[in-house]
Amino acid sequence: MATNKVNRRQRIKKSIRRKIKGTAEKPRLSVYRSNTSIYAQLVDDVKGRTLLASSSMEVAGKRALNKDVSAMVGKKIAEKALEQGISSVVFDRNGFLYHGNVKALADGAREGGMNF
Repeated sequence: MATNKVNRRQRIKKSIRRKIKGTAEKPRLSVYRSNTSIYAQLVDDVKGRTLLASSSMEVAGKRALNKDVSAMVGKKIAEKALEQGISSVVFDRNGFLYHGNVKALADGAREGGMNF
């Protein structure tokens, strides 16, 4: 049983990661949300390396977290992925609930041309 929010998220994260794996052809789009920023990265789990990354610091130029900035981060990671020839990914919400900023990032990535 989870004793606090952090332990609960870690338990959910492990459950998700058991089910999904990223490859070079279809990497894992991993999302991390802090109180002040949101980060997204494409990960190849077979080789164990990050292919691309984007964050609200890169898009907004400062620490900012709202749905508009999250959507821009999603569009930015999609733009970078399409330049590398990656159009299909596996979405990893990393234990966070799929609403608010996490959902905005996913919708922005879909708008940018990613399929998941």
